[in-house]
Amino acid sequence: MSSPDSQPSAASSILLLGNPNVGKTTLFNRLCGLRSATANFPGSTVEARKGSCSSGDIKRTFTDLPGIYSLDAKDELSNVCRRALDGIDCEKPDAVVVVADATNLRRNLTIVNEVLHHGVPCIVALSMVDIAQKSGLTIDADKFGKKLGCKVVPVHPRTGQGTPELHKSLDKPVSSSVSLPPIEDHKAVNVWANEIIASSVGGELAIGTFTDRVDKAFTHPILGLFVFAAVMTGLFWTIFTLAAFPMDIVETIFEHVGTVVGGLLPDGDLHDMVVDGVIGGVAGTVVFLPQICILFFLISLLEDTGYLARAAFVMDRLLRKFGLPGQSFVPFLSAHACAIPAIMAARIVPDRRDRIATILVAPFFSCAARLPVYVLLVGLLFADSPFLAGLAFFGCYILGALAALFTALIVRKTVVPGKSRPMMLELPTYKLPSIRTAFLTTVDRAWIFLKNAGTVILAIVIILWWLSAYPKMDASESVIALREQASIVTQTEQSERLLNEANSLEYVQQLSGSFAGKIGKFVQPVFAPLGYDWKLTVGVMTSFAAREVFVSTLAVLTAGDGDTENEGVLEKIEKAKRDDGSPVFTLPTAASLLVFFVLAMQCLPTIAVTKRETGSWNWALLQLSYMTVLAWVASFVTFLIVSAVV
Repeated sequence: MSSPDSQPSAASSILLLGNPNVGKTTLFNRLCGLRSATANFPGSTVEARKGSCSSGDIKRTFTDLPGIYSLDAKDELSNVCRRALDGIDCEKPDAVVVVADATNLRRNLTIVNEVLHHGVPCIVALSMVDIAQKSGLTIDADKFGKKLGCKVVPVHPRTGQGTPELHKSLDKPVSSSVSLPPIEDHKAVNVWANEIIASSVGGELAIGTFTDRVDKAFTHPILGLFVFAAVMTGLFWTIFTLAAFPMDIVETIFEHVGTVVGGLLPDGDLHDMVVDGVIGGVAGTVVFLPQICILFFLISLLEDTGYLARAAFVMDRLLRKFGLPGQSFVPFLSAHACAIPAIMAARIVPDRRDRIATILVAPFFSCAARLPVYVLLVGLLFADSPFLAGLAFFGCYILGALAALFTALIVRKTVVPGKSRPMMLELPTYKLPSIRTAFLTTVDRAWIFLKNAGTVILAIVIILWWLSAYPKMDASESVIALREQASIVTQTEQSERLLNEANSLEYVQQLSGSFAGKIGKFVQPVFAPLGYDWKLTVGVMTSFAAREVFVSTLAVLTAGDGDTENEGVLEKIEKAKRDDGSPVFTLPTAASLLVFFVLAMQCLPTIAVTKRETGSWNWALLQLSYMTVLAWVASFVTFLIVSAVV
């Protein structure tokens, strides 16, 4: 350790460390904002964010480490933090900023003591000082710092208050030279923490009677579930209500781009590939970007308020009834973004049998890739009722969760029997959410979605367009007859109608005889009991590469299947016709398809990750076959029930 008289250099590489829910990531966003990127730590599946900012002539790089309660814990998150502190697999830090909750200093001082033992120059950033003050506490930061042997800086991550002082402290960070209690002696650490608090903290923390009553409702075994259902239904209702207008704007933009680009290109295959394949196919996915942005924005706000931790507490008790460990809630929560990081996050589950059960059922939880399909099909089922649409949307998430729970129960009774272990969870204080943090989270997720639309989906729709455009079919006699009739009709309106009818018929015949049509018709008997024609069958097949490709597939396959070219991509899909002229999307078919997408394993990369994480193709193939069969059976039953009702 360095002496207090040494002349330390300014820190340029800084780690942010602290307990969960202390405002660490909010502080990171305040410091770095959009100048940050998401990546994984070397040799791990733990997601990290790195960002940079300038303080005078010094450019600083901050790394936001995962929230942990102890560096000494035997899990991957704690191991990543230990290795980062020691400079293993990454650059050794010049300093560490430990973010500590001012309303719960005794617990936070445990990790402060552990960091100080590492000998890395340290600054303690006290967050939630405003909440502590409102609750009756006063904190003397100077006395606090002298007891710790390092600088203590009160900060307000949401407003940025205290960040200049934090930068000033990082100009001359020092290692602590005071006597510290042994990490392994928990009794000594508690005596040490009590002495520091007694000497630097005044007043008593007022008991929040109102928040206590709120917590009794939010964490109640039964009432808590109803509260969770109400919150999520409201969230999805908000998505459908707010997203309608920006979706129309996105559709209008793509229509305009298609018209302009189509006017610049001569008629032919290149024109059709660019307009119908590339622009139309990508539009079929990007049009759902408003829903995705609103979803992540609202979820980030919920998490920041402290409510999602209460929901985790309720779900923990529920998970253990189905044989899942409490730690499984963390992967399941991340599954709403993508099943791949959710499966990788299952590494935090200590028991192998618990971990395998978690991996097998994680893809049932609805990910963001399913969102475009949900929006399309729910919109078809409840076009005139945002409330019912929101309720049905939430129902998709519930159906996936129920399938996961009951599958877990079966798995824990058969292939990986055993009891699950409970999860230790601390409820954070309630606080106003950070709009800035929610915005930056939304930007990150939106950019990931757009990159996918511009790479994987773009490649798939181009291939699909080629399959639907070749081999070229000659115009049938009925098409020729319609065009001849249109040429001799004197009325302009009737002539245009006949030409549109001829073009539509020619498009259907071309598509039916194409490679895509032949493939779809060959496989279609498997999906015929579910009410799918060959177009929907092709859509389902391509969605096994990536779920969100389904809408883009239909956008390509229905590009010319309509009476007018002035319809939006969603309107063309909704009005798509079967080969016999009947609608592709009937109510039974839409309901059946919705259930299929909730339950099916339609993501090849997820299967590969399951194999890697379990070490065997057997688990991955079991997951794929079980989810596919379950989806087919459930969709078949849904089709029969809805057909009988309507």
